[in-house]
Amino acid sequence: MAVRHHVIKADPAVVWDVLADGHRYAEWVVGTGESRPRRGRWPQKGASLAYEIRLGPIRLGNETVVRYCREGSLLELEILAGPLGTARFSIELREWGEDCLVIADEHPLRGAGAIVHNVGVEALIQLRHRSMLARLARCCEETADRRRDPFAWEAPGAEGTGRA
Repeated sequence: MAVRHHVIKADPAVVWDVLADGHRYAEWVVGTGESRPRRGRWPQKGASLAYEIRLGPIRLGNETVVRYCREGSLLELEILAGPLGTARFSIELREWGEDCLVIADEHPLRGAGAIVHNVGVEALIQLRHRSMLARLARCCEETADRRRDPFAWEAPGAEGTGRA
């Protein structure tokens, strides 16, 4: 199993708010295009998001389904990746002082991904998680900064105007 930890400099509630916004999924999940609700209410159990995966010139329609949700602390997803198969992805949030410790855990369940799963694939998943968790941290830390000081986020060229 590919397990990776990352400390995000934001309150766990802020991190959860980003995870619970299905429209922001593509902002932090590596390789996904724009995400949109497919069914249910994200992130409630059974809800799903549709999005596109880009592998060079190849575009694959994917879906991620919520299999378990403990609001504010744990989200377990099944990634339905067409011919690549399915994977379980779990993301857990823990208070870490004033920050949030994020624990990501992913492993293939069915299909090609499960058949070819080996140490090399684990290494690739680790690299993907490193990038994904850095992107999640950026989203969450920017969100936390905006909440602390909404006027600090100005549009380009609007320095000193006090307007975003």
